[in-house]
Amino acid sequence: MPDKNWQFELEEYIKQGEPDRAEKSEAWQTAIGLQAVDGLNTSEYLLDTAKDHIEGRISIDEAQKRIYSYYEQRATRTEVEDNTKEADIVSARITKLLGEKAFQFSPAELITIHRRLFEGVFDHAGKIRQYNISKKEWILNGETVIYADFNSIRDTLDYDFATEKNFSYEGLSVEASVKHLAKFASDIWQIHPFGEGNTRATAVFMIKYMKTFGFRVNNDAFRENSWYFRNALVRANYNDLQKGIHSTTKFLELFFANLLLGTNHELKNRYMHVDFVDENTSQSAKSEMPKCQIDTLECTLEELAVLDLIKKNPSVKQTELAEQTGKSVRSIKRIIDSLKEKQYIRRVNGKRYGKWEILV
Repeated sequence: MPDKNWQFELEEYIKQGEPDRAEKSEAWQTAIGLQAVDGLNTSEYLLDTAKDHIEGRISIDEAQKRIYSYYEQRATRTEVEDNTKEADIVSARITKLLGEKAFQFSPAELITIHRRLFEGVFDHAGKIRQYNISKKEWILNGETVIYADFNSIRDTLDYDFATEKNFSYEGLSVEASVKHLAKFASDIWQIHPFGEGNTRATAVFMIKYMKTFGFRVNNDAFRENSWYFRNALVRANYNDLQKGIHSTTKFLELFFANLLLGTNHELKNRYMHVDFVDENTSQSAKSEMPKCQIDTLECTLEELAVLDLIKKNPSVKQTELAEQTGKSVRSIKRIIDSLKEKQYIRRVNGKRYGKWEILV
């Protein structure tokens, strides 16, 4: 079982600045970190395999085959090794999914993601559960979230996806957009359509969905705080009115702000415990905001994604922005014009040899 050093080892590829290696490393870090939502740890063998993939010695498909072969050769395994096998296999599959640009916003996509993550791991991979469930939660003192009745899962999924599909983010502030995304993630997680693996499937789905807005999702959030992510989903869906406990997405919003906006909110699981009493300030007040109050800017998620890319590379061209965000050049031009009109950016030293200057 690797210790926390795996984070530093994979982080080195990002620091080296090679785009392909950095992207692969970010995907692996997210994938490995997400195993913590179910208390799982990956192996040293997986870390070595990840390095070979990042460095270009093997493809992601070869990495997956290597992991399968490794466990096939170990016919006798302990329970701990079985859990490690699950973590290793699912980590490689998450990495592959995050590296694919294909995505369709639909319940079928969520179901497909679950199947691809857990096929051969769970018998029910990609299958809607046919029974009701409950799970004792530490932050709820052993109580459970009320999950969707199995008879209504498909109808509820269809409703939530249709509602989100019809929702317009156009003209919505970044802060309001983050709140809405957090609520949508909370709603589909509460349905808990599968017997197991719901949090990991939801996380992968949301990462791919948020990338359609042009974001390069900050891997640090899932790498370091995936257990917080799950507990925040729990608190977003639990009420006990007799004890004065109300469901709240505020913890999930802090996570999503770190994920999308580069904020540095302090994410502590103990703050979410129903018995936690903060004698001084709320969690949000303890959070450290970046120098640029980016979540207070009056811009859309798409504009924010472009602004973030310009910040990283002031010389970036519109064609490169289009490629990196998955938008058309025409859409990028519209976004750039809007950012200039709001006086968030300006072009210096001309169109051909100039660069962008961020004014906020």
